[in-house]
Amino acid sequence: MNAYSFGWSHIVRLGMVQAALAAVIVLMTSTLNRIMVVELTLPAIVPGILVALHYLVQVSRPRLGHGSDQGARRTPWIIGGMTMLTAGALCATLATLWMSNFPVWGVLLSGAGFVMIGLGGGAAGTSLLVLLARRVEAEQRVAAAIVVWLMMIAGFAFTSRIADSLLAPYSPTRLMAMTVAVCTLALIITLLSLFRLETDPGDPVDQIEDSQIATFSTALSEVWQESLTRHFTLFIFISMLAYSAQDLILEPFAANVFGFTPDESANLAGVQHGGVLVGMLLLAVGALFANKFAKGRIGSLRMWCFGGCLASAFMLTGLVLGAHMGSPWPLKTNLFLVGAANGALSIAAIGLMMRLVTEGRSAREGVRMGLWGAAQAIAFGFGGLLGVAASELAHWLIPSSGFAYGIVFALEAVLFVIAALRVLRIVIPAQPPAHNTQGLEQASFL
Repeated sequence: MNAYSFGWSHIVRLGMVQAALAAVIVLMTSTLNRIMVVELTLPAIVPGILVALHYLVQVSRPRLGHGSDQGARRTPWIIGGMTMLTAGALCATLATLWMSNFPVWGVLLSGAGFVMIGLGGGAAGTSLLVLLARRVEAEQRVAAAIVVWLMMIAGFAFTSRIADSLLAPYSPTRLMAMTVAVCTLALIITLLSLFRLETDPGDPVDQIEDSQIATFSTALSEVWQESLTRHFTLFIFISMLAYSAQDLILEPFAANVFGFTPDESANLAGVQHGGVLVGMLLLAVGALFANKFAKGRIGSLRMWCFGGCLASAFMLTGLVLGAHMGSPWPLKTNLFLVGAANGALSIAAIGLMMRLVTEGRSAREGVRMGLWGAAQAIAFGFGGLLGVAASELAHWLIPSSGFAYGIVFALEAVLFVIAALRVLRIVIPAQPPAHNTQGLEQASFL
């Protein structure tokens, strides 16, 4: 470990920032969504469009990452992004309270708030991951990714639970007070966690030469010419499209095919998220065994991603069978296993992302990370829509509800197989030169 590498205390501090970021986002995309539909009786399309808008503006992640590439430090971008995120959350909450009396102005103001949420979250999240990737030793990156993502999920879960308890019974005052408290706490945690985390701009890791400074269009063109970057971008998009395609049809599927009540179907998300946590932990144990006892012979990050895609496809095949069989099928167990496969895939993909972000031309790490973050956001934004559209089309063409849902799950499985084949095309040099200025066009591909 060199003098500028992050130790575990630094990694945990970045995990605290990720948890704070997650706390604000889940309050907006989940809790506020429910309040608009249930308490304010607005059409579900309203929060749906707002959440989609927050994903849409994240196509700006490469541009935000480029901005952080041109400076000597990532901390200002993380703090600035978190500030915009919390400001957008306050704006969106205030707009939600206006919707009862001023629906048009409330929706417009909420749209502005969700744009700020998307931009702020994109700026903070992109720079945080780049900082983590550049300062963590290669052999620690998977473990670091697991720590940071577990803390992020903890932020999601803790905030959701607290929000449910504090908002019962619901009142506008309670909602506003809780949003202010969460946003204030998130900013405080961010500032304390990042205090003196980065070294001085003189750190050789962060020095930017004049020849490396370029316009965004030039930087993006240079990054896209790197074969590893292109292949990984397509892998992220396809795998995350498959990952998210079931989000909006899972509860209707459980109700129509298995006869679940609203409460029972609502709990399925918790079952799947529990599987995600188990999958992350299992991959952590597997990676530890591979590194410490098998000396890496069991597999690389690329092969963990390949296995995670195939495992996800296999578990989705179980849902296809369940769609035909109905109630005798162990739906909750199947969903738990789907979550476990997805969790293992997520961590492996994040670890590989942090491995690849430093490949290619230097001073372009933010653009690469932003490109991959944008691919994920677009996939998440369209994934749910794709699942619903495919489900509606299948129901229109096929009388059997179970068979129609089965087709959607089968399509997801096919996407995961395609993603698995895509990740095999990524071949990383065993000992890549540090900060190669010509990209990786000479690397071989399967």
